[in-house]
Amino acid sequence: MIVERREYRLEVAEHGRSATLSAPSGEHWLTLSLLAAFDVVDGADETLDVETPRSDGDTITVARSSTLWERAGVTLDCADDSLTLTAWVEGSGSLTDVHLLGGRFLPAAPAANGFFPTGTSFRTLFSPNPGDPAKVVRSSAESAVLGTNGDGSLGRGHWFYAPPPLYLAFAADEVADPEAVTEGGWLGLSLAAPVEELTFVQALYVPADRAFHLTLEHEGHRHVAGRHEAPAVVLRPGAATAYDGLRAHRDVLASRGVAPAVVPRDPPAWWSGSIFCGWGAQCHLSSLGAGPASSLATQDSYDRFLGALEEHGLVPATVVIDDKWQSTYGHNEPDRSKWPDLRGWIDERHARGQHVLLWWKAWDPEGLPEELCIRRPDGVPVALDPTNPRLRALLGEVLAQMLGADGLDADGLKVDFTARTPSGRALTAHGPGWGIALLHQLLSVVYSEVKRSKPDALVITQTPHPSFADVTDMLRLNDMLRLDDPGPVPVAAVVPQMRYRARVAQSAMPEVLVDTDDWCIPDKRTWREFLELKPSLGVPSLYYATHLDLSGEALDDDDYAALARVWEQAAS
Repeated sequence: MIVERREYRLEVAEHGRSATLSAPSGEHWLTLSLLAAFDVVDGADETLDVETPRSDGDTITVARSSTLWERAGVTLDCADDSLTLTAWVEGSGSLTDVHLLGGRFLPAAPAANGFFPTGTSFRTLFSPNPGDPAKVVRSSAESAVLGTNGDGSLGRGHWFYAPPPLYLAFAADEVADPEAVTEGGWLGLSLAAPVEELTFVQALYVPADRAFHLTLEHEGHRHVAGRHEAPAVVLRPGAATAYDGLRAHRDVLASRGVAPAVVPRDPPAWWSGSIFCGWGAQCHLSSLGAGPASSLATQDSYDRFLGALEEHGLVPATVVIDDKWQSTYGHNEPDRSKWPDLRGWIDERHARGQHVLLWWKAWDPEGLPEELCIRRPDGVPVALDPTNPRLRALLGEVLAQMLGADGLDADGLKVDFTARTPSGRALTAHGPGWGIALLHQLLSVVYSEVKRSKPDALVITQTPHPSFADVTDMLRLNDMLRLDDPGPVPVAAVVPQMRYRARVAQSAMPEVLVDTDDWCIPDKRTWREFLELKPSLGVPSLYYATHLDLSGEALDDDDYAALARVWEQAAS
């Protein structure tokens, strides 16, 4: 069965287990595995037989006999500019790992059996999820993770964007730049489904010998009863650059109604003003032996930080009070030993024409009753439970106290730690929802309650998945280094890394502002280089007042003059 389209050629094998995707001129791209595996808590999904492919217009269906499911198969929709593969099953079970573009086959002897992935001739892989700061593209033989769980530990350092766009791009040549224009262009791979259907913690790109497949980790929290379709795998060839493909990814999601279309916004003018966040200055004080950085988010510290800047004529439009201004992360009440009068302090900043954002740690249940939390089997809390109506109501009360006129009257949130989305098969929640969908549910509550208290409040997140455009006003580029990595700091990679992150954010969510971040800069030379780049990336953010923390270098008059010039440039 051969399908020829403007952008590609597809040849489906008669046995139905694979299909060859090629350029119109015949160059091999992928040998697509048409197998899939929808594993459940009770066992692994294995294919016994595959039926002869059936064609109906532009649609090809390949059914298979499964060891677990009543019916199973994959549907291929052959449009002129894209090929969409949708794997499906019918039956019941609680999904664990769902394998796409690859699956297990148990034919009768003497045929080969085992796991059959998708073969590839592509050599370069682009992921929109930052990982190793020294890289912006990687070999197609390396793994990639797109999801909502990670931290600074080795092997888990993919927390910067949580979640990123569920998108990958491939190039036949070995290239080091996502903006490289290669012969044949880039092939984009999109996972497309409504956000409430993204009930997996992460999607894995699993490489093999000139091959790969995708794995979606549901961890037993997605219950199927009837027909279930995995997110559609949409393959679009012909993108000039990886970022062009990412922009097309947004269009794919919007055309399917699973993400909002790009509509220009008209944000309040103050959102675009310069930002000072005190975290880097707190870390500098900590490096001098003043205690943990989180213990230094105090009224006295911030008065000194802002006073030092004002001595050089620098008055930021927005001030972010970072970790840990609150007594508990769950209730977010001011720690009065640090902030004797936080409401009065915010009022003073308002009187000076400034705005104040409060740092909010996603998922942390500190101080909350166990029954409002996602818990381990022994009852120990792990995370907030947004599926619980009582937790949602409490969040509304907490956020009203943080932003309401009768509370602290703050002007918005810097949302952090979205990559602490709970992960674990043994965890239990009050209601349904898991993974990326659960994070969106949490942020939907937060965003709506913030806007209820103060309609022009600013919500900053690190969630450039297009379906999260409805819960964010500004995307933060996040920490520029992985400080727990052994070996020398990749100084030369910092500026290219932050440019890449900004391009990802601008491509996936062009209607949303970008917060450039500023931490943790390795040295002043790099800080100055990044400073000059900030106006082209987004809203310039400053994390230091007098010294850098990692190198200990002091800011001098020339540095403050450069800051003033960049802030003025951004304001214009």
